[in-house]
Amino acid sequence: MSQKISAPFFDLYLAQPRGFCGGVRRAINLVEQALQKYGAPVYVRHEIVHNKHVVDSLRRRGVVFVEDFSEVRDCRRPVIISAHGAPADVYRKAEDLGLKLIDATCPLVEKVHKKIRRLAENGQNIVIIGKADHPEIIGTAGQIGSYPNCRIIRSTKEAEALDFSVNAPLGIVTQTTLSIEDVVQISAILRQRFHNTDTLSGSDTCYATTYRQAAVREVVRHTSIMIVVGSKNSSNSRQLQKIALEAGAKQAYLIDDVSEMPWDMLEGQTSIGLSAGASAPEELVGEIINALKKHYANLKIHDIIVAVENVKFKSPAV
Repeated sequence: MSQKISAPFFDLYLAQPRGFCGGVRRAINLVEQALQKYGAPVYVRHEIVHNKHVVDSLRRRGVVFVEDFSEVRDCRRPVIISAHGAPADVYRKAEDLGLKLIDATCPLVEKVHKKIRRLAENGQNIVIIGKADHPEIIGTAGQIGSYPNCRIIRSTKEAEALDFSVNAPLGIVTQTTLSIEDVVQISAILRQRFHNTDTLSGSDTCYATTYRQAAVREVVRHTSIMIVVGSKNSSNSRQLQKIALEAGAKQAYLIDDVSEMPWDMLEGQTSIGLSAGASAPEELVGEIINALKKHYANLKIHDIIVAVENVKFKSPAV
């Protein structure tokens, strides 16, 4: 970090809401409760949430992250499903192995799972809007196995090329962490092309995704530089960076923590915005704020609040 700058002022615009959402908090709490009750090791299928600091911290406390149950060395130990959810056959395999399974799937993702199963039971054509290789979409598509009339799409171009019958009933589900605008554009094309299409309801998109994206858009009205705290493999964090640029930011940085702050790029600037993805701990934001206070002699902090979150999800017994 360079020497402290005594500029006339430097404005920091803090997005609110930011950081942990209810589903992430619930998932991490379930892992911590399992550690407290059973001791280490506790197994987690996939990263509990996509954040380097969260995963590394839990790993130091005895959590073992696996991608397949074959990596579980002691089947008597608890195994936790990550917040992203899992395909139906994962639960069947856990039962066959006699594993003590704790399900930390986000309740909002579970709602999507219930919806896609209902659509398949009704025999409808199904479109999943999302990234085919993302764990959440793998879990969602995996609720209906090899159901033949299901397609995963990610763009308006793919929506325009979809090969379903225009008159057959079409149901839509979506990844919870996508850009809301992207989902709206893609679903609009689907409704225009197909005459019997389900309309996405408010519950089809994650409240935390909606609020965090809206907050970033509002912050960018005040500054042209945006910092987003989050790991590179976090879809919702990457979307915040993308949203900032689409909203008019000249520069938007996605950083894991204060060690990646682009200090050189901030020279000569008078303001920045700061947010954090739904899987990023608030202490990482605090460390950046403290670093900015040390860097700028006259730091002014402005809270940009678009919503107040008080959502809490019930947890299963561990």
